[in-house]
Amino acid sequence: MDDHTMRAVLFDRYGGPEVLYVSRVPRPEPAPGEVLVRVRAFSVNGGETAARSGRVRLLTGRKFPQRVGLDFTGEVAALGAGVTDIVVGDRVWGVVGRTGFGSAADYVAVRAERLGRVPDGLDLLEAAALPVATTAITALRDKARLRPGERLLVRGAAGGVGNAAVQLGRAYGAEVTALARAANLDFVRTLGAHHVVDHRTVTPGELGLLDVVLDTAGTDLRAFRRLLRPGGRMVTIAFDLTRPAASLGYLAASAVHGRGRVRFFSGNPRRALFDDLAREVAEGRLRPAVDRCFPLEETAAAHRALEAGGVRGKYVVRVD
Repeated sequence: MDDHTMRAVLFDRYGGPEVLYVSRVPRPEPAPGEVLVRVRAFSVNGGETAARSGRVRLLTGRKFPQRVGLDFTGEVAALGAGVTDIVVGDRVWGVVGRTGFGSAADYVAVRAERLGRVPDGLDLLEAAALPVATTAITALRDKARLRPGERLLVRGAAGGVGNAAVQLGRAYGAEVTALARAANLDFVRTLGAHHVVDHRTVTPGELGLLDVVLDTAGTDLRAFRRLLRPGGRMVTIAFDLTRPAASLGYLAASAVHGRGRVRFFSGNPRRALFDDLAREVAEGRLRPAVDRCFPLEETAAAHRALEAGGVRGKYVVRVD
């Protein structure tokens, strides 16, 4: 086998999970400031399923083949020139950044600041469920500035970011209400939620006033914004892909009109945030939640499972 190639998950056209396939591509070499990682696992994220389906083709373009995979865990295989704070063999986790996808492969080359060390004792397959938890840390700690005793609502509480937000909200001393589908209520209760609610059986108005809302759905933002107490904060990590212009317009308008700005952001973690993530895990405030693990050849099945709904934590793909 050619040592200069590797397996990677690709697609040649937009469409459903069936467009994904595994093929051999050139193995990357780390450029100056980059680290080459032997990938052991990655998780499946909503952003990449949206890209694969063509719903964000204005951003992803029409040049094929395209790649999938946003986050990863693995071991450092080689260092580019100038990298001094990571050594070959380190167990790491990270993200590829905002320039595209590509971690669904045997190897990935990333900027050194885009990864951090995985805590000792944490299995790399389980650890792959956690890079997205950096988004929950940023949302609650930095954007919302969640304080002990405040009422926190987490929409999509069983998902990748949501399950981390429930755990961290509890650890930060908030009173946590978790919205999820009925089949996942017991799961979110085990994460530490004080109140669990089937999102299909209640209206937002029945939830009472809140100090902080963390939204992972991107829909009905106006209705949930109305629940904020004076001084309340709402953070969303999603927008409505069926009405992108209207959804993004509302987010922009909320900054200047009405009570309680809705803050939208896209996770962009760097080394310091991965170090914070490792500390949350090491100190027992956060644990990984892996719903199911798929082999690389079944990445399409992992995409299909995520799009079907009902995930409890993360779907993880192992790269043997």
